[in-house]
Amino acid sequence: MKTSLTEFSQKAKLVKKSDRYEVYDLALESLVLSMTVLHRDKATIGHSHADTEEIYLFIGGKGGIQMGNEKQDVVSGDIVIVPRRVFHRVFNAGDGDLTFLCLFKKYPGRGKKRIK
Repeated sequence: MKTSLTEFSQKAKLVKKSDRYEVYDLALESLVLSMTVLHRDKATIGHSHADTEEIYLFIGGKGGIQMGNEKQDVVSGDIVIVPRRVFHRVFNAGDGDLTFLCLFKKYPGRGKKRIK
């Protein structure tokens, strides 16, 4: 399967939508590629995973990511690798949406629908 960033939200499944963000998932056999559109002045809830790493690729906007007790600024083009068991949370600090892709191993509750 091939897709572009502009087609991603049409090919992926909308899994969350609120005044905070929109989250779209493309599920594969064992991985999920997720796109989050985080709205202005909002932040993700934050979480950690006991048994998997995650890779974040920021593709639009600017903001920050908290990993453990440290916060780093992020802009479009930045890649952040989140180790297992590290709490992480993303903040939008820009004038518009902050958009990022996240690649992670499927886990219960995410990646139920497989895209062919």
